[in-house]
Amino acid sequence: MADKHTSGADKKDSNGSLLDPKICEPDECKEEESGDRNLWPRSLARKWIVMLFMGTCFLYCARMAMPVCAVSMAATFHWSKIDSGVVLGGFFWGYCLTQILGGHASDRVGGERVLFFSASSWALITAGTPLLAHLGSHTLALMTVARFLMGILQGVFFPSLASLCSQRVVEGERGFLMSTLQSGTHLGTLLAGGLGTLMLDRYGWESMFYSIGFLSGLWALIVWQCLLKGELTPKVMETKKNSEWSLSRIPWLSLFKKPPVWAMVFAHMCICSTSYTLLSWLPTYFKESFPHATGWVYNVVPWLTAIPSALIGGYVSDFLINRGYGVASVRKIMQVSFFAMGVSSMFILPLSGVVTFPAAVIYICAAVGLTTFTSGGVSVNVQDLTPSCAGALFGFMNMMGSFVGVVLVSLSGYLIEVTQSWSMVFALITLVNATGLGVFLIFGGARRVDLVEYSRIIEI
Repeated sequence: MADKHTSGADKKDSNGSLLDPKICEPDECKEEESGDRNLWPRSLARKWIVMLFMGTCFLYCARMAMPVCAVSMAATFHWSKIDSGVVLGGFFWGYCLTQILGGHASDRVGGERVLFFSASSWALITAGTPLLAHLGSHTLALMTVARFLMGILQGVFFPSLASLCSQRVVEGERGFLMSTLQSGTHLGTLLAGGLGTLMLDRYGWESMFYSIGFLSGLWALIVWQCLLKGELTPKVMETKKNSEWSLSRIPWLSLFKKPPVWAMVFAHMCICSTSYTLLSWLPTYFKESFPHATGWVYNVVPWLTAIPSALIGGYVSDFLINRGYGVASVRKIMQVSFFAMGVSSMFILPLSGVVTFPAAVIYICAAVGLTTFTSGGVSVNVQDLTPSCAGALFGFMNMMGSFVGVVLVSLSGYLIEVTQSWSMVFALITLVNATGLGVFLIFGGARRVDLVEYSRIIEI
C-alpha cells in the first residue's frame, strides 16, 4: 500500500521472512536484531498484558473517585460549581507536567519500573485523600493540591504504555494491545461508578478513596514481586543507551514540521480534552438533570458498553493492517477521525436539548463507545510515525491534551454556573471534536518520519 513503512524494521514485520531481501540504513540491521530481543516472550507478554489491563483499571478507578464523589463532597464542604471545577481541573494541571519526562524515561530504560513507581505513588495519594479533606478548614485548597499530585503521579503512566507498546510489541499487534488496555480504563470507570455509587450510599465518600488506594497498592506489590524482581533487568533496553535519541537531542522542531505529526498531536488534544470533560462532569449532569434516576445506571452502563467497543475497534484495526490495508487509511477513516471524533459527536450534540433519561443514557453510551476507537488510531499513530521516541512524543501529546483538558473542564464549570444549562458544554465538546476531525483527515498520515536520511544499502 502507498502508506506502508519502508524501513528495515517495517519490512521485517510485514513480510516476516528471514530469506527476503531487506532494506537497512547503516548499522540499522544490528540495532534491529538487538531491538528484537526487547520483544516480550509470549508467556511473559501474557502476564504483562493481564497486569497492565488491571493497572489501567485501577488507575481510572483512582482518577474517577473525585468526579463520582464530587456531588457528595460539594454538599459536605459547601462547594459551588466553580469550586468543583477548580478541584476537578487540578488533576490536569499536574497531569501536564510529567508526561514527556515519563515517556522519555520509559524510552531509555523501559516502562515497567516507571509504571510501578507511578502506581505505588498514586495509591498512597488516593488512600490519603480523606485524611487531607478533614485535616483543616482549607478543604478546597487541600483537595486541589491532592488532585494536582494525583495528576503528577499518573502523568507518566500512558506515555510509559506507549513506549512499552513500541519497544515490546510488533506493529500488527499494537492496536489490539492498546485497545485491551483502554478497555481497562473503561472497566475502571465502570467500577468507580457502579461500586462507588453503592459505597457512597452505605459507607460515605471516604470509603471509596480508601478501597481504591488499597487495591492500587496491592497491584503495585504484585507487579514488584512477580514481574520485576526476577524476570526483568534494566539492561533489557540497552540498545537505547547508544541511540541518537535523548530528550535534549530529539529534533522536536524538525518533527513538528511534519504535517502528520502536528495533525496527530492536535487530534489527540481534541479527543483527550473532550473525553476528560465528559469523565469529569457526566456524573454531575445526570445527578442534576435526572435527580430521581438510579445512580448506578448512568455510572455503569456507558462504560460497560465501552469495554467491548474498545476491543472490537482494536481487533478490526489490526485485522485490516494485517490484511494489507494502508496504515494511514485505517488510522484515519476506520479509527480516529470518522468514528471516535465524528460519529460520536453526533450523539453528544442532542444532549444540548431536552431529552429523557433513557435517551440521554443511550446517547452517552453511543458516544463513549465510539470514542474508544481512538485506541486503534491516534493512540497507536505515534508508534507508526516515531517509534524511536514514541514515549516522549506521546508524553508531549498527552501533556497538550491535559492542558486543553484543564481549560475545558474549568470552562465547563463556569458555563454551567453562569448559564444554569448544560447545552453550551455539549455544543463546545462537539465543536472541539469536529475541529480535530477535520485537521486529522486532511493532514494525518502513518509513514515513519523519525529516520535520519542516510544512504541506503541492501542486505541479503
